[in-house]
Amino acid sequence: MKLAFIIDPIHQLDPCHDTSVALIEAAQILGHEVWVTQGNLLSVVDSKAWAIIQRVEVIPVQLLEGRWIAANPWYKLSDSFFTSLETMDTVFIRTDPPVNDSYLYATYILDYIDQNKTLVINSPSGIREANEKMYALQFTKAIPETIVSADKQFIRQFVEVKKAAVLKPLGNKAGEGILFLQSGDRNFNSIVELSTLQGRVPVMVQTYLPEAKEGDKRIILLNGEPIGALNRLSSGTDFRNNMATGGTVAQTEITPREDEICTQVAERLRQDGLIFVGIDVIGGYLTEVNVTSPTGIREIDRLDGTHLGHQVIQWIEQTLKSKK
Repeated sequence: MKLAFIIDPIHQLDPCHDTSVALIEAAQILGHEVWVTQGNLLSVVDSKAWAIIQRVEVIPVQLLEGRWIAANPWYKLSDSFFTSLETMDTVFIRTDPPVNDSYLYATYILDYIDQNKTLVINSPSGIREANEKMYALQFTKAIPETIVSADKQFIRQFVEVKKAAVLKPLGNKAGEGILFLQSGDRNFNSIVELSTLQGRVPVMVQTYLPEAKEGDKRIILLNGEPIGALNRLSSGTDFRNNMATGGTVAQTEITPREDEICTQVAERLRQDGLIFVGIDVIGGYLTEVNVTSPTGIREIDRLDGTHLGHQVIQWIEQTLKSKK
């Protein structure tokens, strides 16, 4: 197969952490050609999506004494050239948020790939549909009590009833801008004013789940089926559990309640073409659905001795075979 990955500039990626690199590496090990490009290198020509792409070859990371070790340099790029993305068997969209105008325009360009010819993961329209905070709201039996609003007084009333809550900007990633709210906080007005840009932008506010102290579980779903999970724990100096905020990771298992949540979301994910997804669960409640560039494969593989990247590529192989 020929696979193209739309990613952030490759020199910015961490081969020991980034799931995009794990997928590229798995595809290469399984004998496929891998190409990379970026959202700003996409075009539409004759009503088809084209891109400036480069062939990439990576040196696989090695697990030594419980840590991934990468070569330096760990990748090699060919000269770039301009081609139709329909020359690829699969195109992965894995640019990091925020999903801003540039990101949205890239998804519109990628709509001009004929998915009967080329599998796109995740669906451009699915990414537009699935704001990573808002998308979870439809699964009412899975989420904690939640509001979305830009109204300071409404947010205050919610926090006063719940005593403690978590405020989340709708467009950020990796825990950026997430704040802990308590009733009676003298900084409350300033916090909400800054987060909502003086009441112009809505935010999500969820009741605080005390179980967050025990971790924030990331579950990786492939075509709606859970294939692995890890638990993220805060550093102790930050209430957030995200790896990007200094959190650590621990081995975990998927509970019956979490398996039930996976079942609740699976059919909608498939309908929306969201094939590779990471959901976040705290205390048995779904808090986010990550569809742009979900990560966690490197950590799960290290902790569990798995090869999730291989599972993903093998699923693609079987899916494309079944279409022929």
